[in-house]
Formats: sequence, structure tokens, C-alpha cells
Amino acid sequence: MHSFKNYFLCAALLTCTLASADSKPKLSFDECFNSVSYPAIALSPDGHSVVVVTERADWDRQIFRHDLWLYRESAKGNDAPLIQLTQSGHDTDPQWSPDGRWIAFLSERKTDADKDPDSDDKGKGKGSGNKNKDKNADADDVDQLYLISPAGGEAIPLTQGDEEVHTFSWSADSRTLYYATRNPWTKTQKDDYKKLWKDVVQYRASERGDTIFSLDVASALARHTAAPAQDTTDSETRKDSDKDSDLTPGAHPIATTPLRVDNLVTSPDGTKLAFLSNAINQRQEKYDDYEIYSLDLTQNMAQPPSAANADSKNILATPRRLTHNQAQEVQLHWASDSRHILFTVEVGDVAGPYRDLQPHLYSVDSVTASVEQWSKDFPGQVESYGPYGAGILASARIGTEVQIYSADNPSTDLHKFTGWDGTYEKLSTAPHSQRVAFIYSSLQKPAEIYIADSPDKLNQARPITAFNETLAEKDLPQGHPFTWKADDGTTVEGMLIYPPGKLDQKNLPMFTFIHGGPADADGNHFAADWYQWYELAATNGWLVFEPNYRGSTGYGDKFLEQIVPQIVSRPGKDILEGVDALVKAGIADPNHLAVGGYSYGAYMTNWLITQTTRFKAAVTGAGAVEHVANWGNDDTTFDDAYFLGGRPWEAPKRYHDEAAIFQIDKVKTPTHIVAGADDIRVAVLEDYLLEHALSSLGVPNALLIFPGEGHDLAKNPWHGKIKVREELNWLQKYAGN
Repeated sequence: MHSFKNYFLCAALLTCTLASADSKPKLSFDECFNSVSYPAIALSPDGHSVVVVTERADWDRQIFRHDLWLYRESAKGNDAPLIQLTQSGHDTDPQWSPDGRWIAFLSERKTDADKDPDSDDKGKGKGSGNKNKDKNADADDVDQLYLISPAGGEAIPLTQGDEEVHTFSWSADSRTLYYATRNPWTKTQKDDYKKLWKDVVQYRASERGDTIFSLDVASALARHTAAPAQDTTDSETRKDSDKDSDLTPGAHPIATTPLRVDNLVTSPDGTKLAFLSNAINQRQEKYDDYEIYSLDLTQNMAQPPSAANADSKNILATPRRLTHNQAQEVQLHWASDSRHILFTVEVGDVAGPYRDLQPHLYSVDSVTASVEQWSKDFPGQVESYGPYGAGILASARIGTEVQIYSADNPSTDLHKFTGWDGTYEKLSTAPHSQRVAFIYSSLQKPAEIYIADSPDKLNQARPITAFNETLAEKDLPQGHPFTWKADDGTTVEGMLIYPPGKLDQKNLPMFTFIHGGPADADGNHFAADWYQWYELAATNGWLVFEPNYRGSTGYGDKFLEQIVPQIVSRPGKDILEGVDALVKAGIADPNHLAVGGYSYGAYMTNWLITQTTRFKAAVTGAGAVEHVANWGNDDTTFDDAYFLGGRPWEAPKRYHDEAAIFQIDKVKTPTHIVAGADDIRVAVLEDYLLEHALSSLGVPNALLIFPGEGHDLAKNPWHGKIKVREELNWLQKYAGN
């Protein structure tokens, strides 16, 4: 009923590996939380340089730092040392200008003009580095657009004001930057609102859509050089109605939309913009809020105001809606032909009524608005991609492996390149180079950024970062996939990760660690953070079992859809049958079983402890125990209704039967609970409800609430560190040897 896929060549090699591992120290708790991750990478247009965004904990300032680093190939073709470009700790989303002369990026740092003269801030900014900012955050803590030269020097602020820059894109000739913000108010409008409403929030009624602006880069640089004397001249060029506005000098509105603008991209020929629309409140409530639009830059463009036409109204371009579907499009890129727009889908289906599929690659024709799926027969998930010549390169998941593939056009199959076993992520391609940059990791290879001269030379790729080299020197856990048969005959797969030095040993205490999503999967990669801490659990003596239950990606759309409408009961059976197989095979010690997960992994944990008492300990975070209130509070209501077969009044029995709260009296498992105080993905009230129920039943439990945090514990690194510290202690206390 079960099988192994062992990636070790022979017993002799295994013996050698274990012998050498004896001399290596184990991964420590602090080392795990001092690891560096890479939120974004950007390959230069000529392929010879890479901008890297690093994320790491700043324990003293209690933030996650985001800094820009530059890799540049030397004149002799050798690798040069990595150079730190920025040091504010708040810098993200770098984009090269097409001519390679500049790097634009977003930052919530304070400029000299913004700083309080009585403050000792020194321009470092007050923000958290959290991209899901508190809506009540200081106006200073919003992303603005900056410019820096790859040769170094100070970063130059290009935009200003209270409104956050949501997205931006370079023009094809590198002369203009296009960006989007919420429709700016004048000072008079702000004062009128405050006078009438004080600090009251008009939910929905006071929401505003976005304006797309163009900004001439040369003029902005000249104004920066001449500041502050330029202020008077700038104000003279504005319309009277805007003189009391914080509108960026020289910024010209070119289009407006009643929705939020995300993922703004310019066509290679420079004639069109495309963007993704999003709900103003960023809640998934209406399908029409999430579509792809194009904007013709050659017609109906707003004319910059001048002394001659200062009183005339600008004529704004009208964005053209290209998609009409029940899906949330993401990852927008123009194809090389400047006609087709490439995208993937996070949730939903582009071809019919709403249903959750794996992320596939699509393109929409900007002329005819017809949509086409690329490589329809590919059974896995497209995770990231980039235009490559006339086609694409993609990192895509099949089972527990994420490899690199290519396709020349939509009708061809994805072609797999020969690479290392493991996970390739966040591909970055260049318009004038065959090179590709990516993040690579495996269970025993911590994540670093690599560059390959071409996709057919992946095995010769060289690392350009070494921030996690200390982790690579540790005695890290080993593992491999594990498969079993479900009660309906379906083959289900997961990962087994063994304590260091104990590969394939029997009768081990086992921690069943359930991934979130549910449209996600665990596999052969390295992760060491508050969300995925299996490396730490294994290092602390646990055999970690990561089941890719029904609803996971990488196994085909049919496998993913079988979670509907049994949102927890069907995957719950898969997981328990996997545990049964491991116990029957003598691999897992039935007297030392624990279970846990975060987000959807916590949904499953909360459900499973109502179905069995075999787990001696449970750790759960940001997981619902019922679905009615969660449907109303969740910001992703599309999939809630889909998974349960309708809205609460349309499928009341299903909402009842698939809810842990109505079977909570069966729970005997000591349960540790965590939640972000400001979570709206899974409302924190669900965690209070679980704690109250367990307390009333006398079941041992603990609840930790992290102030200021949303669903992702992205504001204060101490929160995630404390979370995992207490979860490890809980597992040991109630289920350990």
C-alpha cells in the first residue's frame, strides 16, 4: 500500500554521507531565523547584472529588512563581489530601465522633506517592511518611487505625498516612468472629509479608484538637483485646483479607473500599457474586480499642463478591458510580439464558471481579446515564468519537484531542461540575453540565487549570493517522497524528512506538518522560517511527514478539484490514511504522533483533532473552525463558497458538516494556537473561538496573539521566532520522547 522513491545511488554512498555528516554541527534555532530570503530578483537587459532583494530579520529594530544588492559581471567575464545598493531596510520591487542605466524601485523610507525636524530618524523610515500594511498606518509609511544608478550613489526620490505607489513600469525608451496611486485628494478635500467624519471610516463609501501617471525621468532628476528652489516653478505649472495637492511635481495623469491598478507593464514596442485591476479594498468579492486592461499610449493621451493650457482639462485615455472571466489573473508580462499579454491565474477559471485549477500559463490577444492556454496537456503547476525569445521559460511543479521548462508557443508542450533535483523559483529573464537567473534550493541546499548562461546549462549555473552559506555547512535533514493509497484507490504523495543521521530509520516520533493553500504542495526544497520550519522540527528529532493531500498542486486539476465540496473531510481522510501507512510500515511511532499547520494547514489540523485522538499534540495557527463567519470575514470569499458548494444560505448543511466546531467535544489533543491580531485572511475571531471551546472542555491549550500582524507574520521577526519556539516546546511536552 505504500512505496518509496530513494534518490541515493547505493549503500556505500549513503554510508559515506552519514560518516561525513558526523563532523558537522546541527542547525541551531537562531541560525534558522537568521537565514536570508529573496523576495525578488531582476536580471539586467543585457544579462550581465542582477538586482537582488534580500529579506532578513533586524532584531534590534524589530522589522524585516528589505535591501537591494547588485551582482555585476566584471569586464573580464568573472563574477564580481555582491554590492549593497541600498541600506534603508525598506526597498523592494526593483526594475531595470530598458537601457540598463537606472534601477527604479519602491521604498517606504522617509525623504528629508518628510522627516520631522525633531526626530532622530536619520531617514531610515518607520515602516515594518510588511507589504500588507495596516490601513491606519502613518501616511509617511507608504511606498514611493525611487531611482538609483547601478554604479551606486544615493537613491533619488521621484514621487511624493500621502498616496502609496501601487505599481510602476518603464517606458520602452527609458525616458518615462508610469505609475499608479489612489486618486489623490487636494488639501481642501482632505480637510473637508476630516471636518465631517473626524476619524470615522466610511467602509466602501469613501473608497477611491486609481490614477495612472506618467513622469518624465530627465525632468524629475533635474527638479531633484535644483530642489528646493524648484518648488515655486512647479506650482506655477499646475492647475489652480491642484495647487494645494501633494501631487508629485511633473506627474501627468494619463488614465483613471474605479479599481486599484496592479502589475503595470509596458509593451516592448512602447505603444501600450497593460495592468491588472484589483478591488479597492483588496477583498475578493466580485469577479469583475479582477481583470486585465490595456491602454493605448499613442491615442487620447493627456497633455501636460502648461501656462498656455493651465485652465484646460486633460483628456484621459480610457483603459480597454480585455478579459471577462471568473478568475484572478496574476504575473503579467508582454510577449515579445507586443500584441499578446502573458499571465497566470491564482484562483478561478478563465474558460467558464468559477472553479479552482492549478496555476496555468495563458495569453490574451490585446487586439481581439481572445484568451489561449499554453501547453494544455501539462499536468503540473506553473509557478513562475518569463518571456524568452518568442516563447517562455517557466519553473513548474510536478509532484515534489519544481524544474525549469520552455515552450515556443501556446500549442507546444512544455520542454523540461536537465537540472539539479530540487526547486527552481522566481525565474528572471532578459530581452537581450540567453541567460536566466533564479532561486534554487533542495532539502540539503539552502536557497541562493544562481545565474545560468542558458537554460540548457542549468547544471553549470553558478551561485551569485552566499547569504545562507553558514546553513549549508550544517548537518541538515535528509528526505524523500512517500506514496500511499487512499480509500478510493487514489495515489497520494508526500514528503518524509528525517532527523539528521537517521535517514530511513524506523519507529520515529512523527510530526505531520500540513501545508496551507490548499492549492500548494510540499517538496524537495529548503525553508527555515516561521511558516515552514520542518528543518528545525527534524533537527529536533522529529520525522516530519508533509502530505500533499487532495487539493494540492502538481498532480493535475482533477486531483486538486476532488476537495470540492468536502473541504476538510476528503483531504482529512488522505492525511490520516498516510499516517496509517507510516505506522503500519513501522516508520512512525504510534505513541509519539503530533500534527500541525498554519492557515489552511490549521483548518485541517483543527478538523483532524475532532476525527482522531491518536495525535498527542497539535499546533495550529490562523485556521478556521467554522465557515459561516469565516466566509463573511475572509478577504478571499470566491474559493470559500466554491469549496463548500455555495454561500452559507445556499449550502447550510455543508457549512455545518465540514466545520470542526460542531464536533469539538471529541477533542482530547492538547492544542497550541497562534494568530495575528489584524488578520483578515482568516479572522482572528476563529482562534478565539477555538481557544474558548477547548478551555470550556478542559482540553490543555494556549493562545498567542501577535499585535499588528496580519495573516503573514511579516512585521516583527520576533513574533515568528517566538511562535516556533513555543510550538517546538509544545510538541516536546505532549508528544516527544
